[in-house]
Amino acid sequence: MPSLKELRARITSVKSTRKITSAMKMVAAAKLRRAQSRAEAARPYAEAMQRMLAELARNTMGREGMPKLLVGTGRDQVHLVISVTSDRGLAGGFNANIGRATRRLVQRLEGEGKTVKLLPVGRKGADYLQREHRDRIVDRIPGSAGKDVAFSAAAELGERLTAMLERGEFDVATLVFNRFNNVMSQTPTEIQLVPLALPSNDNEHGARGDASYEFEPDEETILARLLPRNLGIQLYRAMLESAAGEQGARMTAMDSATRNAGKAIDRLTQNYNRTRQANITTELIEIIAGAEAV
Repeated sequence: MPSLKELRARITSVKSTRKITSAMKMVAAAKLRRAQSRAEAARPYAEAMQRMLAELARNTMGREGMPKLLVGTGRDQVHLVISVTSDRGLAGGFNANIGRATRRLVQRLEGEGKTVKLLPVGRKGADYLQREHRDRIVDRIPGSAGKDVAFSAAAELGERLTAMLERGEFDVATLVFNRFNNVMSQTPTEIQLVPLALPSNDNEHGARGDASYEFEPDEETILARLLPRNLGIQLYRAMLESAAGEQGARMTAMDSATRNAGKAIDRLTQNYNRTRQANITTELIEIIAGAEAV
């Protein structure tokens, strides 16, 4: 049985831990409000861009000389998987969920005979994939490190993907990230970036299937300008969703840790009181026994 000194040390240690987890919960809650508003604000723009490009793609499909960002390389052999995680831990299963989703995607693609390359964004995702897929990682991209996500980071990554595509380093690019639902829920999501994924049904996005559009200038010129920007926007949206999900997951994890620390303190305090009472009782018995012996 632990001594009273050991129990006091444990109680003090757990109380210190509870203070830390409680502070981290409040910090995550403060960051969450801003991250959530930015993620929700980016969705309508990103979805509208996808709808417009889908209409442009349908009007130009089958023409020669279409951008690779739209039609790809014409092959389906080399797949690049971009996984977005955080740089920091203590966020429950937030990063592990993306790691498992990425691993399942890799297994499925390789089961189909494809070659897979990995480009993790965020230190935690890179560390997770490093254990099993070290030889498939082409590079490690740092995340936001808890700071606000800048569009320049997404645009730079988009330019890098475009350059890799032009060099023929991959045929298909898929983005894996946590979509923010609410504080308690983040959903691992896959989006095909290259070639551009076209919705199977416009009505799913609120568009009319018989609508007619006229574009000025011509469709090819607009596509050449918008496709690189759309790539950056979709990456930016995923990073914002991931940033909001990270703060939500961390707030939930720290809240749970704080509650568990409180329960541990109650248990240790109860053990401390029982041990103290047992020691007092033992001492009283010894004193009484000694008095009777005299």
